Amino acid sequence: MAEETSWYKDAVIYELSVRGFYDADGDGGGEFRGLTLKLDYLAELGVNALWLLPFYPSPLRDDGYDISDYTNIHPAYGTLDDFKMFLDEAHRRGLRVITELVLNHTSEQHPWFLEARSSRQNPRRDWYVWSDTTDRYKRARIIFSDTELSNWAWDPVSESYYWHRFFSHQPDLNYDNPAVREAMWEVMRFWLEMGVDGMRLDAVPYLVERESTSCENLPETHDVLKSLRARADRSFPGKLLLAEANQWPRDVAAYFGAGDECQMAFHFPLMPRMFMAVRLEDRKPIVEILQSTPAIPDSCQWGLFLRNHDELTLEMVTDEERDYLRDEFARERRALLNLGIRRRLAPLMEGDRRRIELMNGLLLSLPGTPILYYGDEIGMGDNIYLGDRNGVRTPMQWNGGWNAGFSAADPERLYAPVISNPVYGYQAINVDSQRRYSHSLLSWMKQAIRIRQSTRVFGRGSMEVLDPLNHRVFAFLRELGEEKILVVSNLASQAQAAELDLRRWKGSVPIEMSGGSLFPPITERPYLLTLGPYQFYWFNLRRL
Repeated sequence: MAEETSWYKDAVIYELSVRGFYDADGDGGGEFRGLTLKLDYLAELGVNALWLLPFYPSPLRDDGYDISDYTNIHPAYGTLDDFKMFLDEAHRRGLRVITELVLNHTSEQHPWFLEARSSRQNPRRDWYVWSDTTDRYKRARIIFSDTELSNWAWDPVSESYYWHRFFSHQPDLNYDNPAVREAMWEVMRFWLEMGVDGMRLDAVPYLVERESTSCENLPETHDVLKSLRARADRSFPGKLLLAEANQWPRDVAAYFGAGDECQMAFHFPLMPRMFMAVRLEDRKPIVEILQSTPAIPDSCQWGLFLRNHDELTLEMVTDEERDYLRDEFARERRALLNLGIRRRLAPLMEGDRRRIELMNGLLLSLPGTPILYYGDEIGMGDNIYLGDRNGVRTPMQWNGGWNAGFSAADPERLYAPVISNPVYGYQAINVDSQRRYSHSLLSWMKQAIRIRQSTRVFGRGSMEVLDPLNHRVFAFLRELGEEKILVVSNLASQAQAAELDLRRWKGSVPIEMSGGSLFPPITERPYLLTLGPYQFYWFNLRRL
């Protein structure tokens, strides 16, 4: 039973946009019927959990994170019956489903807010945070610094200001009001009863406001999450709560509680340092952030990712590191947004297959649950000429035909144009072409995921970082019971040699996991390995 309720530790999660995945009805945007038709592809890829971006009724001013109805489906994506059919078909293929729960805010068009703004005496007035001045909560930073000048927005209807941590059309809910907490529990219960396997909790650090604080990571916020987790465990054991908290590791770890808050949380600070390590050709950025990451409860797990639907956020780095990353990865300033870089993995790696593989190799072998972003398994590009973060949310590229095989609609009707440049365009980068040969990125990703899934060490094992003299080589050992896996990566663009102190495993033979090749046995002497540019090895250490 314990293993069943901790399924997320052995998962490989695939994040996707319903609108961007496959259009079955030819209206220019994907829907649940289209997604259902592509479930075999996802099962074939080897992932075993799907994280869906918001699909609820919404004005779509923030790609669905501005929700106007928490318990229904956006008409463009289908109906609740379509969702239920998708859910059943996903479960039939062994795919778990994680949905979004946007706790912090609603759309300004949500009926709750329409009531709250209609009158200062309305019963739902206190469901949101209001003020007659903008002098409250001065210490709270502005998150969307490129578009918002204040965390307060003027409401001409009720002639007062309302609080928002993100866009001004997304008013924050008031979690000091018990009715709000109860309403959000009812939303959770609605989807959990339907059978979803988990929920990603969006923007959880900002639920509660207090004067003279940053209004982030407050004790009262943790009280809200503990209450929701306790109710979920009582009624729906084994369901996952995944916290989105873009904070330093010590602050994020608090969202695990004592194992009684969220079972998973994203490790945001690790992600930019993986990019930094490859650009600097030095393991130091990764090692330092791992050393500053506190221990977490046994039942909990970090969520790891390279890219997702947002910009590559640079909030959790120093000013000097941020300047360096911007100079190296966003030389075209149009790629910058807020404090981040709005690009996909392949363009960030300049299309270098070796670096793309190395980054995915690290993602799949570091402690935590890896999360892949749709299209990255084939090396999709982006469109930085689209507004906001929409450039990394373009249609999935299925084949080299009409609209990249995404939709039969006229191209003008697509919710976003397909990528069509000579490097990342759908004629060159698509699923069908990569299915045809065994050395494609897609085929490589399938094999890497299959190796990851062949053992529980990667998802549940301990980690010990080794310290070879060559700083361009990053080596660590993952261990679970009698099983030991050695990971050695060359972060440099040139071939490297490294001597590893493996004396404790004297007599073991390293077996390379992708091909089963036996390497020389480990002895008392330093173990010498040579690695090509950006090459990495996963070795199973066995006594033969």
